[in-house]
Amino acid sequence: MKCRKGRIRLAEKENNFEQETEKFEEEVTSETETNSETEVAELKQKLEDLEDQNLRLQAEIQNMRRRNKKEREDAVRYRSQDLGKEILPVLDNLERALETEVSDESGKSLKQGVEMVLESFYRAINSVGIEEIEAEGKPFDPNFHEAYAQVPAEEGQESGVVAQVFEKGYKLHDRVLRAAKVTVTE
Repeated sequence: MKCRKGRIRLAEKENNFEQETEKFEEEVTSETETNSETEVAELKQKLEDLEDQNLRLQAEIQNMRRRNKKEREDAVRYRSQDLGKEILPVLDNLERALETEVSDESGKSLKQGVEMVLESFYRAINSVGIEEIEAEGKPFDPNFHEAYAQVPAEEGQESGVVAQVFEKGYKLHDRVLRAAKVTVTE
């Protein structure tokens, strides 16, 4: 009988062991599945974050390229700005030289030579995009004109109009190199 009881106990122990093993395997499988699902969710979130970051970086690179292209275009377009500012006083002096009265032949030929030089300067500055700001008789615009004085408006003349130009203004494309110095009607 001892043998039989021993077998029964052994069978019970084997049965208990199998049940416990199955329970343990189920717990491990359940934990593994939960851990795997959590890891997959974390990895998916990381992937989404990286894809979003990648898109933002690509957009930033595109914006930098556009900005650099515009800066290069502006540098080419306005490359003569500094030279233009330096030449404007020379033009003023040549114009003043032409205003002087001459009576002899040598003075007239000198004046003619100055006119030719001045015209050459005008062609040169116009070729790079520098042009005179028209002022006299135009409405006063503080973006292009610098008011030195106000004068009473003459009969039939509107107020806020440029009456006289003391010094010509110039612009390079859309940038003002020097504002025109003017008097404005009241």
